[in-house]
Amino acid sequence: MMLSYLCSAAIPEIKERNILSREATAIGLSKSLVTDNSWNKLPDYHNRDFWEKVPAKLKVAGICRAEGYLDYNWPVVKATDYLEYIRSGNRRQEVYAEPGKALNSLVIGELIEGKGRFLNQIINAVWYYSEQTWWGWSAHLYFQKAPGGLPDINEPTVDLGVGEIASDLAWTWYLFKDEFDKIHPLISSRLKQEIMNKAVNPYFERTDFGYMGFKGGRVNNWNPWVNYNMLNCFLILEDDPERKSSMVLKIVNSLDKFLNGYPDDGGCDEGPSYWGVAGSILYESLALLKDATAGKYDVFDDPLIRAIGSYFHKVNIHAPYFINFADADATTGGNPATVYMYGKSINDLQMQQFGAYLAKLNKWGEASFSGKICDQIENLTLLHEISNAESKEPLVSHFWMPDTEIAGGRDKEGSFSGFFFGAKGGFNAESHNHNDVGSCVMYYDGKPCLIDLGRESYTSKTFGPERYEIWTMQSGYHNLPVINGAEQKEGEMFKAKNSSFVANDKYIRFSTDISGAYLPAANIKSWMRSYTLNRGKNFIITDKYELSSVSPEVTSSNLITYCRVSETKPGELIFEGDGFKLKMKYDPKKIKPKIEFIELKDAGLKRYWPNGVTRVTLQFLNPSPAGRQSVTFSEI
Repeated sequence: MMLSYLCSAAIPEIKERNILSREATAIGLSKSLVTDNSWNKLPDYHNRDFWEKVPAKLKVAGICRAEGYLDYNWPVVKATDYLEYIRSGNRRQEVYAEPGKALNSLVIGELIEGKGRFLNQIINAVWYYSEQTWWGWSAHLYFQKAPGGLPDINEPTVDLGVGEIASDLAWTWYLFKDEFDKIHPLISSRLKQEIMNKAVNPYFERTDFGYMGFKGGRVNNWNPWVNYNMLNCFLILEDDPERKSSMVLKIVNSLDKFLNGYPDDGGCDEGPSYWGVAGSILYESLALLKDATAGKYDVFDDPLIRAIGSYFHKVNIHAPYFINFADADATTGGNPATVYMYGKSINDLQMQQFGAYLAKLNKWGEASFSGKICDQIENLTLLHEISNAESKEPLVSHFWMPDTEIAGGRDKEGSFSGFFFGAKGGFNAESHNHNDVGSCVMYYDGKPCLIDLGRESYTSKTFGPERYEIWTMQSGYHNLPVINGAEQKEGEMFKAKNSSFVANDKYIRFSTDISGAYLPAANIKSWMRSYTLNRGKNFIITDKYELSSVSPEVTSSNLITYCRVSETKPGELIFEGDGFKLKMKYDPKKIKPKIEFIELKDAGLKRYWPNGVTRVTLQFLNPSPAGRQSVTFSEI
């Protein structure tokens, strides 16, 4: 059987699908919404029967983690911590992260133990956050009218950080309000007031935060990420049924803006690690809406919702490795419970089994969970079901997402042995964009050979006008050619065309013309980059090109690898990876290789490539105005 497709990259169209608001109208959302907290099926503090049945290992781990914060000294977020961003570009996110970990650990420890031993420190956390001017991250102060650098107490704004803290504090209020009131009534009332003033009210009253989508244009993962957190706050804290209904409807309308800009194929151009705070957290929002309407709100049979879910297991190479274009991380585990429940909700058995597989891979039940308070509690409620469910890693034979223009395939379905490749067309203004039209990754036996570096740690440059000064964003540090001395350019107009995908029992081939990703000054008529996986045999990279003129500047093809590379003889390079060895054959009459080791110093990159990487530059010798070059990888 042969599958064959042809398309050209296009800026994703915003389609007024309005899937979610249509469902809200169909069920009569305002009348269907449960107005009290009976929608909440998670165990609360007083459900001692549940907490006593938590497995012993997890009890010990959760309590030990909380004990580590019994003497925690809640740090002041200094003015200079905020100012550091505009002074040096350092986001200082560790300043905001550690208190959040402390709060979550103390809450889970107290829920498990139930003796009140951690309550004083939880109250200290409540007071710490109540006294704080703003809960967001210094990089996001552009939402306020005042100059960036310091938060304006007179204009509370809602970014990712505010949403995260507000949600965790709302759950803290819900779980311990009665206990707080036994100690002093001002604790719970102050906490609720601060969440309402710093998060709920500004979110509800404003429509100008770009991520909401009400100003037009596509929105990215910020939209479901903030909306999910605010939905938790609205459902837990708002007492007025009419206002609560209006709040929830605003969330629904905003989430529609996210879905209206999503490609039909369900592809996430931000990559699988960002899917964890995009498609994954969209699912959490939809599941919460279903709970909050006693099961009436249900869009899980919608084709787009299903496609967004199935994306995640399609781009799996061999967990924890995933195809990681753009800023995405090379490895991710997702949230196994969310992957499992998403699959269960859309009747996707592969996805459901993958969630159970990831749970085993992450050693569920052997160590305490981490993350948001509600997520940790939900993980505990699902522990038995997921641990006993059938687990299987989805290793699909091949896939093609024609809207996102991402393709991939492997030697044999159901096996990570042998070659796997992923490749992309697309355009150079995607979310978290790198200049990487036509790039690829290639793995062997589930381990990295040709890689996408990902990103360095975030600084002020990362999302500013200097983004493409960062080397990892440049096409010269992707598996792409430098043509007449030119690299690719960023922008919507720089895109692939005539992308095609063919798959059958013998081979998988992805091809795309990348000439449009370069400035006209590069003098490229066409440059067809092709990747061919001959199943069970080899992997071939081919360039077929036509230039309007040949520049004295070098034309070359770059390969970024995590392997040790050596030249044994002209026409052959050896790539030695983790448990495998490949030879790459090339024509020494046409290509001159240069091997350059790059030691990595950035912590963000060293997480995935601790031993450094190598760039292999294949210089074209005496290039003609038209030609064809190829390199072939095969096992030794």
